[in-house]
Amino acid sequence: MQDTPAVDDDLLELLDDPEQGSDEHRPPERPWRILIVDDDGDVHKATELAMQGLTVEGQPLVFLHATSAAQARQLLASEDDLAVVLLDVVMESEDAGLQLVRHIRDELGLDAVRIVLRTGQPGYAPEIETVQTYDINDYKTKSELTRTRLYTVLTAAVRSYRQICALEANRRGLEMIVESSTSLSRMRGLSRFAEGVVTQLCALLGILPEGLVCAQTHGESPDEVRIVAAAGQYSGLIDRPLAQVKIAAVRERLERCLQEQRSLYDGVTCLYFGMGPGRAMAALVDVGRELDELDQQLLRAFCSNIAVGFENVVLYSQLLDQAYNDPLLRLPNRNRFVELLDKNLKDPSGVTLALIDIDDFSDINDAFGHHFGDQVLQAATHRMSEMLGGDTAMARVGADTFGVLGEHAKVCPETVQAIFAEPFIVAGERLQLSATTGLVRLGESKAVGSELLLDAQIALKRAKQQQRGSSQYFSAAMGSDARERFKLLKGLRTGFEENQLFVVYQPQVDLDTGRVIGAEALLRWRTDEGRFIPPDQFIPLAEQSGLIIPIGEFVMRAACVQLKKMQALGHREFRMAVNISMAQFRHPGFIDMLARSMGDCSVIGENIELEITESMAMEDADLVLRVLADIKRLGFSVAIDDFGTGFSSLSQLRQLQVDRLKIDRAFVQEAQASSAGSTIAQMVVNLGHGLGLTVIAEGIETEEQRQYLIGLGCHEGQGWLFAKAMPAEELEAWMTR
Repeated sequence: MQDTPAVDDDLLELLDDPEQGSDEHRPPERPWRILIVDDDGDVHKATELAMQGLTVEGQPLVFLHATSAAQARQLLASEDDLAVVLLDVVMESEDAGLQLVRHIRDELGLDAVRIVLRTGQPGYAPEIETVQTYDINDYKTKSELTRTRLYTVLTAAVRSYRQICALEANRRGLEMIVESSTSLSRMRGLSRFAEGVVTQLCALLGILPEGLVCAQTHGESPDEVRIVAAAGQYSGLIDRPLAQVKIAAVRERLERCLQEQRSLYDGVTCLYFGMGPGRAMAALVDVGRELDELDQQLLRAFCSNIAVGFENVVLYSQLLDQAYNDPLLRLPNRNRFVELLDKNLKDPSGVTLALIDIDDFSDINDAFGHHFGDQVLQAATHRMSEMLGGDTAMARVGADTFGVLGEHAKVCPETVQAIFAEPFIVAGERLQLSATTGLVRLGESKAVGSELLLDAQIALKRAKQQQRGSSQYFSAAMGSDARERFKLLKGLRTGFEENQLFVVYQPQVDLDTGRVIGAEALLRWRTDEGRFIPPDQFIPLAEQSGLIIPIGEFVMRAACVQLKKMQALGHREFRMAVNISMAQFRHPGFIDMLARSMGDCSVIGENIELEITESMAMEDADLVLRVLADIKRLGFSVAIDDFGTGFSSLSQLRQLQVDRLKIDRAFVQEAQASSAGSTIAQMVVNLGHGLGLTVIAEGIETEEQRQYLIGLGCHEGQGWLFAKAMPAEELEAWMTR
């Protein structure tokens, strides 16, 4: 905060004086400045002598002198706030006075100053034309200007000047208030609005723009009241809390106005602008006179109108605050943090960006409630602020994720580990937290703004994949991988929209007889260039992005259409197997999609089997059981795919309404090559028999593998030994052969 200027000390002495209202303690009135331009020195002396001791509108007159138009031009270039120019028409040339008028109006742009032409040669210039063309206040011969007439002319000119200045000040005040509604910064918007209030208020009262405005926008505490605008002798008080203002008379006057919630007209005028609980504004101006009832009515109307504008500015400021700040932790939010990274970071060398993610925070919310979770975040914020120091920028960029920007030595894995090493005391409870961190050394990255945040997010994700509570610095290789995945996802969206995705079918057979019992529908992606993208690359991206929902419906409909064709070709018992992801399982419209696809294609559920992975079956028992029950009601059968690759709970497996266990191809390949593979394959077959389930093996490539599986008791199989995955037309021809 800046030191109070010396003018504050003078003001303090003036306002704290108990007799400040007396005339002897009032500051001298500001005089009206009159410029006399005449080549006759006697005219200067006579004019000044005639007006000696007289005042206009309660203010004295001060005269400036020029003996030629050229001298007047020099004086006008350095002097301002001239009210009237008494100008001789004929001086160093016949039209010197008129040329000076043109200079004043056109070149200097002094529209407010009033001009009175005087001439010693009556009728020399056309009076009406001169007045109309050059905005002349009056045009007199010197012989006409007696003392009384000269005073009358000057009084009229001064009053006109005062009115023009008041109108201009009023226009500027309104302009400031209008501009405030589009200001981008909270304090700038409020300050500009309040500055306009002072200017317009002083213009209404016919005084110079001197005063101040304080605002209370967040609550009723005096500590939250600030001086938001100040002009003239009060300018040293701007942006101070009202409680810290040392000028007792000013502070007490504004406090009383806000406390009593009314305007005060006794002594120094203090206007109250109220909008509701916790929001108010008070404006203090020293009018220098008692206000009559008419003035007070005018000011009451002024306050009513201004209060609406102030309310809009405050609401706009609050919107800005919510857009760029986190209300719970009083930290910048993601938007403000990206703005800092994008615009305000001048020198990235030696600076590290970190994303600190509190581990398992959702479990804390679930176990103890969101209020306790908020307290946890506040405690973590407090400790991070203490240990990282004031030179480190912090922001809340996610529900439980903080963005931190600072020096390498402070923003590093060791500091983060130290922050979370000791338990946190939250609501009287000791709570041990851990955090996973992704870091980016800005000097080693070419990214800016939100791209930096993306790099930190990539590093954070990599750290989570390795170990919760660990830290990981971003590297160029990570960025390349992430950007390749993003490129692939973008291509997948385009490919799906442009029908590059299609379904192929791999037959499934009875191992004993070789009879075809059905086929598994498999998704394939061929780009415009004819390149095939492996499913294990694009299926996980589709699941993570949510694109699997429309793609899954596309596969289901294609499978149902093909099933209907196979039945029309005479294969009445043909079974169609379709893979389902967990993302589809969780989607609220999943069951409706199944029923809709089945109904639109006129097939029944008994001929359709849905394959879910073993990990899906174990992930969310309640959800899986509920959705499986709905699937069963539609008549579908269910198979557990890749069985043996996970860690199934046998008790949970017994509760699942499944029909088949599918042995993963890895165990089929290893069944004859290793005792471990053979053991797992035998275990899956025995488990299926024990639970009354059919067992099907995938990836069968040789007759030896088929015979071995038959010997284990496996019922069904699929693989290249029987047929590869093929398009619909080839499947139909293959079935016919």
